[in-house]
Amino acid sequence: MSDKKLMVGGQAVIEGVMMRGPKLTATAVRDPQGQIQVETKPVNSIGDRFPILKKPFLRGTVSLIESLVIGMKSLSYSAKMAGEEDEQLSDKEMAGTIVFALVLASVLFIAIPTGAAKLIHGATEDPVVLNLLEGCLRLVIFLLYIWGISRMKDIRRVFQYHGAEHKTIFCYEAGLPLTVENVQKFPRLHPRCGTNFLLIVMLVSIFVFAFLGWPSLWERILSRILLLPVVAGISYEIIRLAGRSQNSLIQTAIRPGLWLQYLTTRPPDDEMVEVAIESLKAVLPEEEILEGTPDYIHKAEGETDAEDAAPVAAAVTE
Repeated sequence: MSDKKLMVGGQAVIEGVMMRGPKLTATAVRDPQGQIQVETKPVNSIGDRFPILKKPFLRGTVSLIESLVIGMKSLSYSAKMAGEEDEQLSDKEMAGTIVFALVLASVLFIAIPTGAAKLIHGATEDPVVLNLLEGCLRLVIFLLYIWGISRMKDIRRVFQYHGAEHKTIFCYEAGLPLTVENVQKFPRLHPRCGTNFLLIVMLVSIFVFAFLGWPSLWERILSRILLLPVVAGISYEIIRLAGRSQNSLIQTAIRPGLWLQYLTTRPPDDEMVEVAIESLKAVLPEEEILEGTPDYIHKAEGETDAEDAAPVAAAVTE
């Protein structure tokens, strides 16, 4: 097995965890009967067809869009497996949901902040100051949004699975067998977390938008939307750098994002960690799964002991 670990990411879903590796995505969910269900799919990245999209500052936007699509599909699957929906969303319903989410985000994090900043236009005519104020308002709205949803009971459970995802990835990156005991030793705050990415997007946007002048309201909204790929590209490179660099300046820069994860993650219980482990195992090559890693799928079914080390090969669905 190579000492260099594969780049793995993921997200929490309803009663489960989605993991994404270089070649596969896997969504593991604990169903109402207590069994762990795993669905794996191949990664069909547009970057594989157009290698230029893997270049720095371009790959960030591609990754953001692909993560949004994969995340929505994983959420739909998890809702069905957890018994909250009878059927998964169709492609048309999925597209409609994504468009609605993007419109809502544009209103909440673009239109409202820039519109609110306009209300104090009489206090200063300096466009840089107005743009900085808009950015600060956007950041405040984002933090209030995160705080608000973290108070919801159902979301708190999703945030526990988020913590399980981080702990499991940390355990894999440390080169230890993926056992509940090992995973629970690791922190639930991870530098490559999407929470970090979103906070960095908010901060980078303040500086990118600060020097755009102060045109009409609709021109400001349009300029923010058009420059989102630039902001996402810069933010993505910062996150990648933070994930592999121990430079004190870089680590200081991402620390606010780690603090914010105290809201977006919660300590998981052992059963949640089992689900996260099975999701990660499903996207790893067999040689990456260390001896001593239990099979929690069949443990839940009562077929094997927790000490069994044989990995489970999940079927790949097209």
